Amino acid sequence: MRFDLDPQQRDFAASIDAALAAADVAGAVRAWAAGDFGPGRKVWARLADLGVTALMVPQRFDGIDAHPVDLVVALERLGRWCVPGPVTESVAVAPILLAADDRCASLATGELIATVALPPQIPRAVDADAAGLVLLAHQGRVSEANVGDRHDCIDPSRRLFDVTATATTWQADVARAYEFGALATAAQLVGAGQALRDAAVDYAKQRSQFGRPIGSYQAIKHKLADVHIAVELARPLVYGAALSLAGDSADARRDVSAAKVAAADAALLAARSALQTHGAIGFTAEHDLSLWLLRVQALRPAWGDPAVHRRRVLEAL
Repeated sequence: MRFDLDPQQRDFAASIDAALAAADVAGAVRAWAAGDFGPGRKVWARLADLGVTALMVPQRFDGIDAHPVDLVVALERLGRWCVPGPVTESVAVAPILLAADDRCASLATGELIATVALPPQIPRAVDADAAGLVLLAHQGRVSEANVGDRHDCIDPSRRLFDVTATATTWQADVARAYEFGALATAAQLVGAGQALRDAAVDYAKQRSQFGRPIGSYQAIKHKLADVHIAVELARPLVYGAALSLAGDSADARRDVSAAKVAAADAALLAARSALQTHGAIGFTAEHDLSLWLLRVQALRPAWGDPAVHRRRVLEAL
């Protein structure tokens, strides 16, 4: 099945690309990893100006209350550019957990960045030291959370923190928030897979071996074609899951899991192929490729690893 975005959605994606192309996102990621959140917050401010942070916020809080497909359009581009920070948690999940809370207005403007822990699937909150609001959601209840010990992640720009609930709790649709978290993460993985694919193709045209660009060899062509097919086959599953969530389909849980598995597998294949294409330089922290390689490894298990989501698909069948 082929999903075709309307002109407004394509323009939205193009505007995000233009804004992030003009920002030093790679530099912001490195600064974020070092504990300097200033450059990353400037990137978030650009996204807020475009309405990205307001997508899932209800209109009564000056949000957009957008269709889930619009969320996927945006998160795919953010994954493409490797935007730092708790993107899934603040843009896709927190507005659902704070659906009746005035703090949604600050989410919409980008003044407030939120992060979320949702045990047992998401036991720790990412980037709690950078977020202005830390939430803990469990069994249909939500509370603000106190931040505990820090744990390193394979992606140094993503730090994980233990959290404990405060006394005050409120009801929220935690199950739906989880589905949107998994969907948003899948969309970022698709975007990251696109970035890695494009980087591999570009480098294959430049790197030579035995006097010829390596991109001219059939084995390389076939490998990069496999990556392209995997990424492009994952995309309709992600958009299909967005449509299922929008329509409250009985199959939404299955569709989200299928999308997360396909996106995770495609991004991993893209990462491996990009690393093989670049060779030794791809292992260096100085090369920007490393940012996407590590981000893919961090996002694959985020909001349910492939084994969890394969099990959910099997249960649905």
